[in-house]
Amino acid sequence: MESKRQQKFAGVIQKDLAQIFQREGMSFLPNTLVTITKVRVTPDLALARVFLSFFNNTNTTLALNTVKAHAGEIRYKLGARIKDQVRVVPQLEFFVDDTNEYVERMDKLFEKISKEPRQPDTEEEN
Repeated sequence: MESKRQQKFAGVIQKDLAQIFQREGMSFLPNTLVTITKVRVTPDLALARVFLSFFNNTNTTLALNTVKAHAGEIRYKLGARIKDQVRVVPQLEFFVDDTNEYVERMDKLFEKISKEPRQPDTEEEN
């Protein structure tokens, strides 16, 4: 369970990272929309786990590796934005948030199940 402080700090990081990706993300990920879906911060506020979702991109692994390669630059830009609010700019770890893919897969499964003919409930008689 995250504390209020962690949640508040994660919200600040999420908002500022979203602006960084919106304004400057095109330089290293052209024609790709990057969404920060979730940020989790450790209790000491030294590490932020950032979950990303990529739209208009077929290779999410390559996109994630590109973001990881620019992690130092992204952290520097984040530090410039939040320097007055924090003592230490957290290290950033990036992960792919595959929630949308999971939801789509589950929807397809439920659709397939609903199209299958139903078998009548049979009760054994003694």
